[in-house]
Amino acid sequence: MKTDFKFSNLLGTVYCQGNLLFSPDGTCLFSPVGNRVSVFNLVDNKSYTLPFAHRKNISRIGLTPRGNLLLSVDEDGHAILTNVPRRVSIYHFSFRSPVTALAFSPSGRHFAVGLGRKTEVWQVPSTPDSNAQGELEFAPFVIHHTHTGHFDDVRHIEWSADSRFFLTASKDLTTRIWSLNPEEGFTPTVLAGHKQAIVGAWFSKDQETIYTVSKDGAVCNWQYTRHPDAPPPGEDENMEDAEHEDMRWRIVRRHYFMQGSASVRCASFHPESNLLVAGFSNGIFGLYEMPDFNNIHTLSISQNDIDFVTINKSGEWLAFGASKLGQLLVWEWQSESYILKQQGHFDSMNALVYSPDGKRIITTADDGKIKVWDVDSGFCIVTFTEHSSGVTACEFAKKGNVLFTSSLDGSIRAWDLIRYRNFRTFTAPTRLSFSCMAVDPSGEVVAAGSLDSFDIHIWSVQTGQLLDRLAGHEGPVCSLAFAPNGSLLVSGSWDRTARMWSIFGRTQTSEPLQLQADVLDIAVSPDSSQLAISTLDGQLTFWSISDAEQVSGLDGRRDVSGGRKITDRRTAANVSDTKSFGTIRYSTDGSCLLAAGSSKYICLYSVSTMVLLKKFTVSVNLSLSGTQEFLNSKLLTEAGPEGLIDDDGDISDREARQDKSLPGSKRGDPSARKRVPEVKVTGVGFSPAGTSFCAASTEGLLIYSLDNDIQFDPFDLNMEITPASTLAVLENEKDYLKSLVMAFRLNEAGLIKRVFQSIPYTDIPLVVEQFPTVYVARLLRFVAAQTEESPHFEFCLLWIKALVDKHGQWLTANRSKVDVELRVVARAVARMQNEIRRLADENVYMVDYLLGQAETKKIDTSTQGHLTNGDDIAVKLVAAKEEGVVDSEMQSDDGSGDGWIGLD
Repeated sequence: MKTDFKFSNLLGTVYCQGNLLFSPDGTCLFSPVGNRVSVFNLVDNKSYTLPFAHRKNISRIGLTPRGNLLLSVDEDGHAILTNVPRRVSIYHFSFRSPVTALAFSPSGRHFAVGLGRKTEVWQVPSTPDSNAQGELEFAPFVIHHTHTGHFDDVRHIEWSADSRFFLTASKDLTTRIWSLNPEEGFTPTVLAGHKQAIVGAWFSKDQETIYTVSKDGAVCNWQYTRHPDAPPPGEDENMEDAEHEDMRWRIVRRHYFMQGSASVRCASFHPESNLLVAGFSNGIFGLYEMPDFNNIHTLSISQNDIDFVTINKSGEWLAFGASKLGQLLVWEWQSESYILKQQGHFDSMNALVYSPDGKRIITTADDGKIKVWDVDSGFCIVTFTEHSSGVTACEFAKKGNVLFTSSLDGSIRAWDLIRYRNFRTFTAPTRLSFSCMAVDPSGEVVAAGSLDSFDIHIWSVQTGQLLDRLAGHEGPVCSLAFAPNGSLLVSGSWDRTARMWSIFGRTQTSEPLQLQADVLDIAVSPDSSQLAISTLDGQLTFWSISDAEQVSGLDGRRDVSGGRKITDRRTAANVSDTKSFGTIRYSTDGSCLLAAGSSKYICLYSVSTMVLLKKFTVSVNLSLSGTQEFLNSKLLTEAGPEGLIDDDGDISDREARQDKSLPGSKRGDPSARKRVPEVKVTGVGFSPAGTSFCAASTEGLLIYSLDNDIQFDPFDLNMEITPASTLAVLENEKDYLKSLVMAFRLNEAGLIKRVFQSIPYTDIPLVVEQFPTVYVARLLRFVAAQTEESPHFEFCLLWIKALVDKHGQWLTANRSKVDVELRVVARAVARMQNEIRRLADENVYMVDYLLGQAETKKIDTSTQGHLTNGDDIAVKLVAAKEEGVVDSEMQSDDGSGDGWIGLD
């Protein structure tokens, strides 16, 4: 089995904090998700996550006007510059302090950042397509200017359309106008007049008006004009000088949003359409037309604060982000409809399962919701909310249209994934909180276990009746699993035993397996011959189901342990709660076992050799507890870790100081503490095809997949290997083997296809026999793709036959490495067989029809005494059939059997 899984996508979380960005064409939305950036394509209905990861949560992102460069900055001021089309990080840079605002100029040559009270303007690093020499600079980030003057943090930066001026809005109640370069007659200007912190400031389209919005809901309209009550200049004064001395930026109009006690959390302005949109702390947003301040829309979209809002370039779509519930919405205000409406789980995920076709992933969480995620698009397509408490487990029936879930509310529910409804609910006679469940492969029986009762409850899916209660465990049942062949039910308990139940036999006896510690999870191999058990002491034991004996085992404490939580008094090597596997799953072919727990590592083991094949790091985000191996002693104080001390009481804003928790609702430590999420994995699962696996972690649903695209490998290249030389070898020297190897080294699809089709079919066995083994898997995958695309069926079949004949032993020995390619070949051959069968059937029907017509014509024309050309052909067909030469004479030129179609 291949083990080179790489991170490919992040589902389950759509927005965490920071600002949202539309691409220049307005079709894609960039959203910061923890320490990564997700891109949502709103037209093609797909999403992907950029491969880079910051060391802390992202606070600000910026995009160049061309949309080719993305600058993302984390909470500590560390920045990563990314090439968006290639999805490659180019530069790493540190601003050395937290960034509170970020904006690129419309010209794309500069960007401004707010570093606390200071504003810095930097030059945008050039790229090979924009640099005259086509080379990257040694020092890409060059500072252009530094502006100081504000007395509090800069919260918003906005550029003018000509990139000559920019506005900075601050929490010190003022907005300042700056110029990029020294301008004649211009001095930096302060706009003061608000009573609370300013949320944003913008230029109008003609740059004659400035709009500012403050937190208390005030909207000020600024214009460069004389005082309206100033007396006109006298006759002895110079008119121009008097007007010039009295001209300055003044508030000409003032408006208010009138949202009661709610404050303005965010706002955005679209100069081309004069639209102002504001999000409030009560979850309502308002859309207004400026400068008359006409209310177009007011809509409630969330139960909590709206953290950020932005407008796309055309002014049609409004994007909103709410971090409290992890909501991301895109609203089209003209048609009053949602373009995108996504929300992640509010609480941590508990379990996940792939659908049998591998196209969907089901996740359950403590918030009582069940979400169905589409793997291809990355979007949540449906959410079930019928459970009234945390959902603990989920599993599919074998056909894949029925999903079963267990919950702490005491119910097991069956869901129809065609009509998306709950069609059956199972409950116990006494009120229990179910912590695990399993479904018989036939879908007839469902079993569930609880931490409150030591019995296992069995229900009939058809009738909903409780069939039996299996007694025998002396502790809470924590894990259940049916064997894939349906013969046994395996249960694990905290009484340090696992039991195998034959629930369909005449006597429901159980076979206890004694272990050294409490059972955490169990998994049955796909062939139903082996059982894997994870225990609290970090051991993985493997048992033979037929003999009920332990076959092998391994100690995984050293492999899974890692990461020190903020509150840990011991080092990462001595902490016990991370040294066990809370969830284990077999791979599709049963050769590997995936294991994870309350640590930052996912381990992949070989079942046959008991060797650790690979360790995957879940997250490097230092904003999570448990990602560091060593804690900084500087951050430890007498009151505890500095990261957990709640210092919100020192915040200047009155709203931020309010304690909104209910009296007496705090548990445990009565002092003020922050909650820092801990990195852990609560569920893992392999896709049915075995090409990917997913993990439910603190940050979301992480998907790791095999990179099936052939990467460009330059090690075998030299100066002589070029497309031109490859074609010269093919056409002039007629060295087909050498030209094919050169084409695979260059890895250009068009060149490989040309060389492939130019090789005579008589030389295929010779070329394949001497073909290097290192390229066999690539050639097999390429031939399989050509089988599905090209009309040359027989040509591709000759290639497949030659590959299997000449390299059969190598393919057998490396079956685990080429299983994907062999599966594609089998699918292509099956499709080809169906096509040829259909074509042959059509030809047979056509021949029968023509022969029937010939006999009819023969009878009719025997009385008339003459034949037409068509009749002559039909008579010849009858004669040919009698002589047995129809097949050889009536074939088409290319031998494809297609010649019968044109006879009519």
